[in-house]
Amino acid sequence: MKNWFKQNSTHLFIVISFIILVFFYFSPVWQGKSLIQSDVIQAQASQKELFDYKAQDGKAPLWTNSMFGGMPTYQIWASQGMNVGTYVLNVLKTVFPPPMDVVLIYLLGAYYLFSVLRVRAWLAALGAIAIAFTSYNFIYIEAGHMNKAYAIAFMAPVIASVILCYRGNKLWGTLSLAIFLALELRVNHYQMTYYLFIGLLVYVIVELYYALKEKQLKAFLQASGLQAIALILALGVNASALLTTYEYSKLTIRGKANIVHVDTKENTKGLDKSYAYEWSQGVGESITFLIPNAYGGASNGELGEKSEVVKFFVSKGVPQGQAVEMAQGLPTYWGEKPFTAGPWYFGAGVFFLFILGLFIVDGKLKWWVLSTSILITLLSFGKNFDLVSNIFFDYFPMYNKFRAVESILVIVAVLVPLLAVLAVNELINRKEQIKEVDKKLLYAFIAVGGLSLLIALLPDLFLSFKNTNHQALIDSLAQQVGDRTIANELVAALLKDRASLASADAFRSFAIILITFLMLWFYIKQKVGANVVIGILTVVFLVDLWSVDKRYLNDASFVDAKATSKQVFMEREVDQLIRMDKDLSYRVIDLTTNPFSDARASYYHKSFGGYHAAKLMRFQEIVEHQFNGALNEDVLDMFNVRYLVTSDQQGSQQRVTRRSSAAGNAWFVERVTFVKDNSQEMQAISSFDPKKEAFVHEEFKSKINAERLMRPSNAEIKLVGYHPDHMEYEYSSPNDAFAVFSEVFYDKGWKAYVDGEEVPIIRADYILRALQLPGGNHKVSFKFEPQSHVIGDMLSLICSIILVAGAAFVIFKKVKSAN
Repeated sequence: MKNWFKQNSTHLFIVISFIILVFFYFSPVWQGKSLIQSDVIQAQASQKELFDYKAQDGKAPLWTNSMFGGMPTYQIWASQGMNVGTYVLNVLKTVFPPPMDVVLIYLLGAYYLFSVLRVRAWLAALGAIAIAFTSYNFIYIEAGHMNKAYAIAFMAPVIASVILCYRGNKLWGTLSLAIFLALELRVNHYQMTYYLFIGLLVYVIVELYYALKEKQLKAFLQASGLQAIALILALGVNASALLTTYEYSKLTIRGKANIVHVDTKENTKGLDKSYAYEWSQGVGESITFLIPNAYGGASNGELGEKSEVVKFFVSKGVPQGQAVEMAQGLPTYWGEKPFTAGPWYFGAGVFFLFILGLFIVDGKLKWWVLSTSILITLLSFGKNFDLVSNIFFDYFPMYNKFRAVESILVIVAVLVPLLAVLAVNELINRKEQIKEVDKKLLYAFIAVGGLSLLIALLPDLFLSFKNTNHQALIDSLAQQVGDRTIANELVAALLKDRASLASADAFRSFAIILITFLMLWFYIKQKVGANVVIGILTVVFLVDLWSVDKRYLNDASFVDAKATSKQVFMEREVDQLIRMDKDLSYRVIDLTTNPFSDARASYYHKSFGGYHAAKLMRFQEIVEHQFNGALNEDVLDMFNVRYLVTSDQQGSQQRVTRRSSAAGNAWFVERVTFVKDNSQEMQAISSFDPKKEAFVHEEFKSKINAERLMRPSNAEIKLVGYHPDHMEYEYSSPNDAFAVFSEVFYDKGWKAYVDGEEVPIIRADYILRALQLPGGNHKVSFKFEPQSHVIGDMLSLICSIILVAGAAFVIFKKVKSAN
């Protein structure tokens, strides 16, 4: 044991250093503070009902009625207690509270990657910092995209494991891949994992090329086969989430549309292209890889007291303090994205070393990094250069399931530092063998440093500081101030500020590149040693990336945790009034915000709206067809929307309206009308009385005995027991009748029973559940019992046991061989 500590003392010291870094960056966490994260707030609101029942029952329900009329909870939160990865992540979160844990995984995962690449320890630490502190890793945390952040954190060790397998380390490489891929999948952000697979697919192609070239096809196939085993095992460990998600996804906005598109005459599959491409990286905006504020930073970037805009306001007689407040309302960001939380910045010195690496690094890794970086960057352009994106969107499996294509740059954010560190490693180990190394270093400096200096000196020559909405901005300001001349002068001042921001950061980047260049120059001229170079570059890169990250995630981002929760979810007077109604299952629509992109109403109510990236397609189609510019009162009735919350034009006064026409939890209709397709069904519910008539697709005709149905007379049905995934009704009817329930139809788990005997569930009114019920006095129950969940849990448990046993076996063999 003593020898082990001695042999690994450097690694242990580096790990401790990483922990210290994380503690310092997130010091507010230890003061009882937490981040204000918009996505986390939305998640907390949507999860409120399921956690209330979890506290009551000891387990979370599998269905919630708190959003969109109902949806599976395993798309909002799931315990995944049969998945061994759950317990690994829980331990990390217990020792290092979020978001400290995710940044520590960033660092340790990247350090593992560089260690696998046989880079000396302190250079590996530098590389880990370069990968971990890339700007968007922290921007995602600030925004509350925590699952995305965890998925990014596990990318580096997954890549390392694949490299290990192809290097012939069969046992540890396979186990390592199974473990890290299982964790990657466990954090449940399949978009990031999908992008990682694209990058790894290119790597496998590069490996195949070299295997054929070097006549090593057998070794390649063996390594690929072992990775396939690791992949299957990782998928099995995560079966509890994957099976339910796969089943659900086919019925969501990421699946196939139910209504034929008017223009194409086809049912679209996947997301709408304009929606998927809405957040596309600008082609010119990629300069932010090198100069963070080249495009103005974040949309809500703040202009200081010395800004030209503030000076302009002051010159017009506006007091200094008010001028600063007014300036902060103007957009410094001038790219084409609807808005942005910040730039994709990889570090000026890191990017310089990446360019240098293209000239001095040899071998398959360089060609993989270069080809993948080019492909990924082209894909990130989306609508701004759609030649490559459209090919993938139209033909590459599952690519059209994901939106915000700029986020694929997370792969480049790993690859750029990877090649940068390999460049330094190459200089340290082989500088004598690199032809004209000093010229290559100088040329890279002139190219990258020269570009930064030119933008610093002549920003207007290279950047326009205007986007396609520039004239619209002037028109809007002219309308606000009532004077177009003043509006033009104000925007001119804003353009000067945008240029100043770009120029200042360009000078900053040039200074960092210059220091990096000089350290490497002195090294190849034998003026300083390798350890000095690594030490200084580590400090420079850390200060560079840390300071940019602090622009977007800093101490001001943290507030008192308890106060934040109370403030965000403060019960309003309208909420209190609604909650006085003790009925079991009415719904609420809150129009004080966009009800279909805000989940906060779900915290206190069963909301008709909500927020989720994968709504059921049928519900989204209802929104698009029945709530496009106006409320369809008939649809609100059939969903039992009893309360409507509105506000005045200023948003200061809110009021609640009780809707007496809401149909209730369940009702018998007088007649059933069959329609031939989804379009007819959607059109039918545009204007109808849901209490009297139900529209049913012809595909359900065989499940209805129309001859036995009679007009209900003195019939009554009521909800007598409510649980999100188990609802009980009692009814009385002198004859067979057709009952409609104000619950979303989802045939992947819901089952209906009359006095304990299962009966078929029929879809009515495009999206609701319905039953043909026999006459008499009976009990009806709905139970949500998805088989995909049961089977998934079983597979997760089996594969988790296999993974743990495999890990124990490999560790045993390692220890035994060491002794």
